[in-house]
Amino acid sequence: MPGSLFAVSDLHVSYADNREILGRIAPHADDDWLVVAGDVGEIFADIERTLRLLKSRFREVIWSPGNHELWTHARDPVRLRGVRRYEALVDMCREHGVRTPEDEYPVFDSADGPVTVAPLFLLYDYSFRAPGATTKAESLRIAYESGVVCTDEQLLHPDPYPDRDSWCRARVAATRRRLEALPPDAVTVLVNHWPLLRAPTDPLWYPEFAQWCGTELTADWHTRFRAVAAVYGHLHIPRTTHYDGVRFEEVSLGYPREWRRRGAAPDPLRLILKGQP
Repeated sequence: MPGSLFAVSDLHVSYADNREILGRIAPHADDDWLVVAGDVGEIFADIERTLRLLKSRFREVIWSPGNHELWTHARDPVRLRGVRRYEALVDMCREHGVRTPEDEYPVFDSADGPVTVAPLFLLYDYSFRAPGATTKAESLRIAYESGVVCTDEQLLHPDPYPDRDSWCRARVAATRRRLEALPPDAVTVLVNHWPLLRAPTDPLWYPEFAQWCGTELTADWHTRFRAVAAVYGHLHIPRTTHYDGVRFEEVSLGYPREWRRRGAAPDPLRLILKGQP
């Protein structure tokens, strides 16, 4: 059987029930690839153990960081913050043969031809503002007053950038240059922990949380960079949607209390592309 491209995100392996599901994740064929779109966990050793395990099973593993990997958690002996923590995660992935946003984008031989799989790390800039807000400060005030505040505000440090939105803008600019350098006929699968446009956040129970979910700067990337699919997580709303004719795949497992509401323990792997026969 030809290998396929699968995706998963938000494994949150600090939960024992999620670790049981992780133990059952396996390729369907020897040449299967796996995209991991962030939020493996918060503790550096857990992230390393999980990615190493997945790489032992799949031909290629491609990782994009989520916000949880970037936390400097009180329980984590790795005390690195901000860019230095991200760079340490990249170094760890390279040690185990896992692809990162800092590596050359791999090309997957799909049934419809070659597809560039681009893992991205873009963060958010508070431009998905809370309803009624016109500025970042106002949007944050609404969130704090409503009690809906992302833990990133305490644990995701932007060092050496002055704030997370500055780090986001720097990542967007650098990533845009890389994508613009692709051949003009290259089609892509864009992988980012946060959705590339705001529309996928519409079903959130708490719309104030959207400001921690992406940036308006990438709203046209799915068409601009010829995506056949955009893979993301973060929202814990696994589903398939289409925007401008492009398939968007939210591939999160989420917390046990969430996936239990949907039924039995799920198979979290989502098929993104079939391989070349």
